[in-house]
Amino acid sequence: MEDTIELEECPICRGAGMLMHEGGWSVQVECVDCSAHTVYVEYEDDDEKREAERAVAHLWNIGKVISSERGE
Repeated sequence: MEDTIELEECPICRGAGMLMHEGGWSVQVECVDCSAHTVYVEYEDDDEKREAERAVAHLWNIGKVISSERGE
């Protein structure tokens, strides 16, 4: 049984976060409204992919994001 990854609202604007995969080797969470995002976490196979998704979801949910707001 596959567990679901829960994403909180964006810590910057309260928009929705989405898991974004890059080229089948890394993943991050990005806000669909303000583009705030977590760091990318790399993976090599399906097991590492799931762990990487959990890692970026955790970073997102605790507010560890990168934002392009003025002054950052």
